[in-house]
Amino acid sequence: MKIADLITWFEAWANPAWCESWDNCGWQIEPGVLHEKTRVLVCLTPTLAVMQEAIALNANLIFAHHPLIFTPPKSLRSGEAIAEMIRLAFTHNIGIYTDHTNFDQVQDGTADVLAQILELKEVTPIVPTQAGLGYGRVGLLEPFLTLQKLLAAIQTRLAPPHLIFSPTADLQQTISRVAVLGGSGASYISAVAKTGAQAYLTSDCKFHQFQESRDRNLILIDAGHYATERPACDRLVQKFQSLNLDWVKLSQKDEDFRQFFA
Repeated sequence: MKIADLITWFEAWANPAWCESWDNCGWQIEPGVLHEKTRVLVCLTPTLAVMQEAIALNANLIFAHHPLIFTPPKSLRSGEAIAEMIRLAFTHNIGIYTDHTNFDQVQDGTADVLAQILELKEVTPIVPTQAGLGYGRVGLLEPFLTLQKLLAAIQTRLAPPHLIFSPTADLQQTISRVAVLGGSGASYISAVAKTGAQAYLTSDCKFHQFQESRDRNLILIDAGHYATERPACDRLVQKFQSLNLDWVKLSQKDEDFRQFFA
């Protein structure tokens, strides 16, 4: 399969036209690789480390969830990360393509994969955008779990370096309805509260957003940006493998940009 064919297949599933107006989905850098046989490296965030990995593996496409170019740069100067990425992309003929808010909405996208990891049933979007699609997912736990067991399951299945949750009086309370949204999802707290969910798994939550969630009787669980979105990258590799690509691999140089001092 040529790179152009892969992109056509992907955009029929997660159309970049669905991305938010503030977002930047689709081609970030296309140095003339459309008609090459696909050797794709999938990552969460395109960084210099991932680019060096792609060069070492002789990949010709970095398929990333996060955009390389988000805020339009006013200049490109030697030594700056984006400038170096662009220079290396053209030097080594490596394209960079981004799936972001379009991928967040679809089946087997970031939220849907989280719902599957927690084995939620009767799943629907938190905020529908079009038929069958939308941001986040909410569904039922079967069987129900105590909050303590739900937190333990999240820790085991996502392996975040740090798990934060709202203050609660009873870790043994029964949780039956859970909402999930990979990445920065605190702005959806109000929408989640309207779904009847008792707990909400997301990331990048601030101090007063935990307060807001508690005041809405919603248990807010922050597992970190990397841990909540990286599983969807792995799922994307699996879907690409089913297409019998020439070569596809999940990046081993992807980074969680936070460290926690023990």
